[in-house]
Amino acid sequence: MRNWKTSLASVLLAAGLIGAAPQLAKAGAGELHIYNWTDYTSPDMVKKFESETGIKVTIDTYDSNETALAKLSSGAAGYDVIIISNDFIPIFVKQGLLQKVDVAHMPNFKNLDPQWQKRAWDPDAQYSVPWVWGTTSYSVDTAVYKGPTDSLKPLFEPPPELKGKVGMFGSPTEVMSLALVYLGKPQCNSNPDDLKALNALLQAQKPFVKVYNSDGTVERQVSGETVMHEQWSGKALATRTEKSTFVYVYPKEGVVGWMDNVAVPKDAPDLENAKKFLNFLMDPQNIALQSQSTGYQTAVTGSNKFLPPEIGNSPEFNPPADLKITFAPSCDEKAIRAYDKIWTGLRQ
Repeated sequence: MRNWKTSLASVLLAAGLIGAAPQLAKAGAGELHIYNWTDYTSPDMVKKFESETGIKVTIDTYDSNETALAKLSSGAAGYDVIIISNDFIPIFVKQGLLQKVDVAHMPNFKNLDPQWQKRAWDPDAQYSVPWVWGTTSYSVDTAVYKGPTDSLKPLFEPPPELKGKVGMFGSPTEVMSLALVYLGKPQCNSNPDDLKALNALLQAQKPFVKVYNSDGTVERQVSGETVMHEQWSGKALATRTEKSTFVYVYPKEGVVGWMDNVAVPKDAPDLENAKKFLNFLMDPQNIALQSQSTGYQTAVTGSNKFLPPEIGNSPEFNPPADLKITFAPSCDEKAIRAYDKIWTGLRQ
């Protein structure tokens, strides 16, 4: 789940300057320490794992991939598993923060949909198993906005009636990834002409934006504070559940796709319990509990049959077959710094 509040460039710099943090207490036998996004771990799934294995689960949370990267880079240890997004997997691997686990030979690996057994960010399934995945577009209250909803244009070039009523994420990467989809430009872009067009688009949009914030997106929309908001598919489902006039838009230009992944930190105190958890998550009925909790898709074949119809049959959960989904890769330093410059100018 994307919820970034700072630029990756600044976090990578900070990680190099931070001294070693105090070590967490080493997990004892029968324990599993999870590091995950806030409100992103199904209580029912955890209870089932504890009941079946006798392993006690403890959960610590963070608010962004950057926060997790900085914490592990600083030397903090004590977590057996961590959930991070697809474009951060290569960064964690490059910095030596994850250890290889024999995922492909776990009993439940066969349950993964073939298209997700080898992922671009973990091509040999050495480091991770899928958690859930979804898309990023925008949702809009059709009781207020009566215009077309087949394009990203209303989000990035809003009509006059939406001035001060548009919400965007607080993450530079997520805002720019979707903007580049609208412009038809490549991701991780450092081309000067493309960056100039990107900056111009976002600067022109700025007067229409009420807030740049990845937290509280559902609450803002339901309350009417924002009529249109950059949004994740699962959060769009939550919004529509509370207020039926909202629609999650599948634009003709396409959407950004993302997948969060479960990996094992290099210094995990209990590697065997971590492996048990990874294997547990590749069971259809188990991962369905996580999917039901968040409204996002899984990578496990057969998990959807365990979902209630209001989730499994929802439009937010079922993107059109012909939808263009762009999974943003990890960007190089040149692109990251270019984005950081644009974002700094935008937020001044």
